[in-house]
Amino acid sequence: MTRQDALITVAELREAQAGENPPVILDVRWTLGAPAEAGRAAYDGGHIPGAIYVDLDVDLADHTNDDPRRGRHPLPTTAQIQASARRWGLHSSSAIVLVDDNASQGAARGWWVLRWAGFTTVRVLDGALAAWREEGLPLESSEPAVAPSDITLTTGHMPILTADDAGQIAREGLLLDARPEDRFRGENETRDPRAGHIPGAVNAPTAGNLDGQRFASDDALRTRYEGLGVRGGTVGVSCGSGVTACHDLLALSVIGVSAALYPGSWSAWANDPDRPVQLGV
Repeated sequence: MTRQDALITVAELREAQAGENPPVILDVRWTLGAPAEAGRAAYDGGHIPGAIYVDLDVDLADHTNDDPRRGRHPLPTTAQIQASARRWGLHSSSAIVLVDDNASQGAARGWWVLRWAGFTTVRVLDGALAAWREEGLPLESSEPAVAPSDITLTTGHMPILTADDAGQIAREGLLLDARPEDRFRGENETRDPRAGHIPGAVNAPTAGNLDGQRFASDDALRTRYEGLGVRGGTVGVSCGSGVTACHDLLALSVIGVSAALYPGSWSAWANDPDRPVQLGV
């Protein structure tokens, strides 16, 4: 995969919107720790014309079983993501653009889940909604009418890791942890029952993927990830609950690196008292 496969600029999106088969725009408003209704309110306050609201906690995660050992954002079931895709009017040939207003954190989760569900033309708006606003382009508050589809999906089209896999890769390969430095070191854990990180993991905060709101250049991303140890071999990515890890996975895909997601991430690992913990770096 290249930058052109993973990201789309505002100019490219505008051109695609004017074409014969405009993309479906999905707006994933999500901020860690914000109330569930905040995303919907932000969308209603102004979104790209034609964009469809996506609730990350409902559409991109499965909360039918709240076993904490599954983590805070378990992957949706095949039936759940299929139902959402049908509601959004998606077809197997749909070109999809994900956008949010939080440096592409929620959009990256949507990008990964849709690729995991078999969609092949899925991109994230580089620069998020801020880039659209910078161009002085219009926003709307009304929700578009969508003709539901009858698409049938399968999942498993992107690699994932179990907890055992993640622990092994941290010991023998490279497991990146996308959380901020303080949470990785175990200094400021307010969300999960234990602080620290999976022993052997390497910290790769998502902020390092960006130049402002946009993803850094290919050269800058290669330099960053090579410095973190990405030089071939198996790479896994974790975070707090499997959301922001997708931001690192998106950045890696921009430079042609395939990596696997540990969906449960720290929130699942920390809830298993038999799993070891490492503090500091």
